[in-house]
Amino acid sequence: MDVRHLVSTLINGIETCDIDAQDRGFQYGDGLFETLRIRANRPCLWSQHLARLAHGCGRLGLLMPDETLLRDEVDRLCRDEADGVLKIVLTRGSGGRGYRPPEDPTPTRLLTRFPAADYPPENRTQGVVVRICDTRLGLNPALAGLKHLNRLEQVLARAEWSDTDIAEGLMQDIEGNIIEGTMSNLFVVQAGILRTPGLSRCGVAGVMRARVMAEAEVLGIPVNEGRLGLRDLAAADEVFLTNSVIGIWPVRQLVGCDYVPGPLTTHLAAAVDMCND
Repeated sequence: MDVRHLVSTLINGIETCDIDAQDRGFQYGDGLFETLRIRANRPCLWSQHLARLAHGCGRLGLLMPDETLLRDEVDRLCRDEADGVLKIVLTRGSGGRGYRPPEDPTPTRLLTRFPAADYPPENRTQGVVVRICDTRLGLNPALAGLKHLNRLEQVLARAEWSDTDIAEGLMQDIEGNIIEGTMSNLFVVQAGILRTPGLSRCGVAGVMRARVMAEAEVLGIPVNEGRLGLRDLAAADEVFLTNSVIGIWPVRQLVGCDYVPGPLTTHLAAAVDMCND
């Protein structure tokens, strides 16, 4: 099956795949994106994704799209896809040569609908094998937490392996702290405490990450954001990964350590509904 026939794209509300070659998203990575799960013809965790997009726009000085207009375009794409993935890209728009942003830019909205990701269902139940990547994340507090369009570090890290038995790779910062996966956030459980790397200097603050932390607080589970290293992974009782498309994946093998989906991972996976706004 040719997947291209299953993909649908809207650019500024028009069904097309043509984009201005001078668009700053293409030229400089000047923009943000959100990736959402579509379930039962609706966008999952919509309010959380919208809030993160607005937060990112504020930090980068981008004009946030009208919420009603954006939701109408999202619903238009979700209408024909019961189970899929939606990517929203927002750029500063087109501009002349040079890094200086135009004084009165017109942002570009690009929405693309894809078929559902074909990850093995065992990933959610039995867990996944994970490796440590050689590519490191640079430190940049000005961009830390944002899901911006500059993803070359993740591209290089994901190019490090082709073994289909390895589902994800973890990335360290230049100081050796574990920060995140190439496409996911990381959690470890130690002595009943839920730990996750702090993201004040680099990394992406995932919507599912925030949801898991909020759910843990409701359940009375202590949550600690801070530095994590390889020794912490080796000492962990449970390890799991999160993002808005996969939900929660337990880790069953990492840096020579074997794990089983533990009670806290299982409990959180059952409590976190990916399509509950």
